[in-house]
Amino acid sequence: MTITYQVKSAVYVNLTNRCPCSCTFCLRQNGPSVYGSNSLWLEREPSIEEVIASLGKWDYSVFHEVVYCGYGEPTERLDVLLASAKWLKEHHPDIHVRVNTNGLADLIAGEPTEARFAGLVDTLSISLNTSDPEEYLAVCRPKFGAAAYPAMLHFAETAKQYVPEVVMTIVSEPVTTPEVQAKCRAICERLGVRLRIRRYESK
Repeated sequence: MTITYQVKSAVYVNLTNRCPCSCTFCLRQNGPSVYGSNSLWLEREPSIEEVIASLGKWDYSVFHEVVYCGYGEPTERLDVLLASAKWLKEHHPDIHVRVNTNGLADLIAGEPTEARFAGLVDTLSISLNTSDPEEYLAVCRPKFGAAAYPAMLHFAETAKQYVPEVVMTIVSEPVTTPEVQAKCRAICERLGVRLRIRRYESK
């Protein structure tokens, strides 16, 4: 069962296979793994003890970052995410901690979550995906319906009060057009966060 795995110079953490979205371009639709890792489909969700044990196997003198990103939405297990991030900060204070998320943590938890990331997470990378709420519903297919897009924007805007870097991401062409990219940039400028256009990965 792959709990942590390496991508370039970062350690990635695979906490869950649960996700409230079913994005049309999601990598996990293409196979059981990415970047040469073993299968990221979990037999069961690992305990906090198992997550910390797996994190403890890596030599952080050669890795600059730990990224919470597997085959599910990491904030589905927010307590485990934050507890393991706390362990990282206590034992490896120089390591950079990033969470790749769909930004729906508040809807998943049923309450505001942004303040809980303070002091534990250095970067939140939030999937914006599109500039249009209706297109977001069609492309990301969130179980929360029309409430998802505004909740994701609110999460991004609020989280910047507690997390040093908040980034919103979209996928490059052919998933998005230059026109959509420009509109997404305007959204990020309004929210006061940075936009990153990430390369489309097919596997």
